[in-house]
Amino acid sequence: MPTIFTHAIVPLAIAAAAGRGVVSPKLAVTGAAFAILPDADVIGFALGVEYAAEWGHRGATHSLAFAAMCASALALVWKEARSFTAFAFLTFAMASHGLLDTLTSGGLGAALWWPWDNARIFAPYTPVRVSPIGADFFSARGVVTLMSELKWIWLPCAVLALAGFGARRAARSRL
Repeated sequence: MPTIFTHAIVPLAIAAAAGRGVVSPKLAVTGAAFAILPDADVIGFALGVEYAAEWGHRGATHSLAFAAMCASALALVWKEARSFTAFAFLTFAMASHGLLDTLTSGGLGAALWWPWDNARIFAPYTPVRVSPIGADFFSARGVVTLMSELKWIWLPCAVLALAGFGARRAARSRL
């Protein structure tokens, strides 16, 4: 899995690219939290849930359906999440977690298609180093992981955010 910082950067970059008029700062922060949330499934380890189980790590909580269900549940209680744009943003923010996990070089893959299929899958190309869990994060392997994330996720996210900013600025200058 990528680090939680990297999971959060994807919706923040999308929000920056879209601009405050499309994705409010509150919605952007909520998207970042949604992008991190699927890894709460690691509490299952302490409860005896097997890694490969349906509700194990990278299981149901990493699926596209779970992302849509969470965005729907939030829309029931938070008015700002009720527009189509907000719903789509929050769904993608959470879904980006499982999608990024499929790009990593370790683990069991992500159950993106749960509940229709419990298979754990990887993308055809897995350039992102899997993040060590726990104190191992602060090791040489953790540094290699961060460098991998900077190259394959942070840099493209920065380009996306800057491109959106530039496009908005160019559009304003034409007015």
